[in-house]
Amino acid sequence: MENHGRGPGPRPEGEAGAPPETSEASPDDRVPRRPPRPLPYEGVWRFTAPAEDVSVPQARHAVRDLLYRQGVPVSDDLVQGLLLIVSELVTNAVRHAALLSPMLAVEVAVGAEWVRVSVEDNHPYRPTALETDHGRTGGRGLLLVREITREAGGACDVEHTAGGGKVIWAALPLKPAGLR
Repeated sequence: MENHGRGPGPRPEGEAGAPPETSEASPDDRVPRRPPRPLPYEGVWRFTAPAEDVSVPQARHAVRDLLYRQGVPVSDDLVQGLLLIVSELVTNAVRHAALLSPMLAVEVAVGAEWVRVSVEDNHPYRPTALETDHGRTGGRGLLLVREITREAGGACDVEHTAGGGKVIWAALPLKPAGLR
């Protein structure tokens, strides 16, 4: 898996932890305040991988190792949820987009109060979460992603890229929804 490093990349809009667009003035308006410094674990990391089955566990391990290496304050439950989301999204890209997208990208963005994982491919098809069909095996990965995200108090979506592909992302709060 190729690591493209840390960058200033996108953050979920309106989420806590996103840097302010402008700095505020102090109460006496003489000394401008600086925007808060990012926490040591904040950043954006992007990995690329071939759209092959072997990339699923590689992506999962890369995300887990990144979270721990950066010291992101994640609970074990949150890590397990994120890793399941990454597994499902990469599996979907491998199964359904590989023909038109031989490479995929996994991105991890961490803010002060949230973590966002996304998988990007070059296939134009925008998937939808299937409803539960107990007579069918498979096909419920996005439903699972949506449910994990909802239970954690987060958000998920599918967006088109400028190049005609798509990005599927899930953003989860670092603190449990009940403690916010």
